[in-house]
Amino acid sequence: MKLLATLSILIFSIIFTSCDETKKVIDVAGNVQLTGNYTVTAMNGKKLDIKKNPTFSLSAIDNSFKGTTGCNSIFGNYTLDLYAINFEKLAVTEMYCEEKEIMKTERDFLDALNNTGSYALENNVLTLYSKNDRSVLLSAKKEAGN
Repeated sequence: MKLLATLSILIFSIIFTSCDETKKVIDVAGNVQLTGNYTVTAMNGKKLDIKKNPTFSLSAIDNSFKGTTGCNSIFGNYTLDLYAINFEKLAVTEMYCEEKEIMKTERDFLDALNNTGSYALENNVLTLYSKNDRSVLLSAKKEAGN
C-alpha cells in the first residue's frame, strides 16, 4: 500500500511537471512568433483611414512593447500565458495633436491595449481580442521579414 501511494505521488508529479514544461515551451514559441513590427489596420471592426496609423513592435528578448499612437510614443511590457496576452506598465508621451481623428484613434488604440485578453496571429495579421467578451479590438499587419 505504501508503495502504491509513493508510486501514485511520483506519477502525478511527473504529469504536473510535464504540463508546466509544455506550457513554458508554448509561451516561448508564442513570444518568438509575435516578435516583430506591426501597423494597426483596423480597430473595433473598422478599417483605419488616417494619415498615421498606430504602429508598434514586440520583442521576445525582454517582452517589451513600443510604438506610436500616430501622435505620441508608447512603451511598456507584455506578458503571455498560452494565448492570453496582457500589456503592462504602458507609458505614453503627452503631446497634443491638432487633428481630432488622430487623437480619437490614439484613445481607441490605448483602450484596445488596456482591454486585451487574448490574441491570434494568422497570415501575418495579429488580432487582439477583448478580455470581457472576446470581441475583436484591433487588427495589425506584421511587417514582412519580421
